[in-house]
Amino acid sequence: MRRLGLLGGMSWESSSLYYTLLNQEVRDRLGGMHSARCVMASVDFAEVEELQRAGDWDRAGELLAAEARALEAAGAELLVLCTNTMHRVAPAIEQACGIPLLHLGDVTAAAVLAAGLDTVTLLGTAFTMEQAFYRDRIASQGLTVRVPEADDRATVHRVIYDELVRGVVREESRRAVRDVMGRELAAGAQGVVLGCTELELLVGADDVPAPVFPTTRLHVLAAVEASLSGP
Repeated sequence: MRRLGLLGGMSWESSSLYYTLLNQEVRDRLGGMHSARCVMASVDFAEVEELQRAGDWDRAGELLAAEARALEAAGAELLVLCTNTMHRVAPAIEQACGIPLLHLGDVTAAAVLAAGLDTVTLLGTAFTMEQAFYRDRIASQGLTVRVPEADDRATVHRVIYDELVRGVVREESRRAVRDVMGRELAAGAQGVVLGCTELELLVGADDVPAPVFPTTRLHVLAAVEASLSGP
């Protein structure tokens, strides 16, 4: 079993879900008392969020690259960046380390293709929805990636940053995000990518009559598969 290096804390709410799902999946596959071999670096999200707002992605990349190097030094053999938005700096992390990064965009694209879809809508933070780094990574696999209209993007971003990263789950917000997904399906999307790890704390497959791609769970499954398959 390869040791996974979890780069988390963005937010810790979703990182705790990563840790739980990883260990549950290893236990289910191997049985008995088995659990995941992993090390985690959990950053102070307030520092990262400030850099996001300032648009200082270079500094954010330096910060996460340093944490990734520490994970490698601690024995990690495969990096798992436990956040969609901070894949914005994935190249800086990859350049800083000698171990591979399991890119969440690639994992998501593979799941959409396996489901036989060609057009999905992407929900996430404003950074993830409005910048090209994540959309283009998925689209490079021959997929069409939609994003909601501006007002709906603002709603989803607000729910993530004002509520979910703080551990607040509100039924009113669940209905609002459901409505966003419904409008996207009516506009031509065949499925919904939950492109923010915290969104899985709020909505899931039962909230919309179409395939839903929960990126945290998909990432975990791919990580466990990679860990158990060896180098």
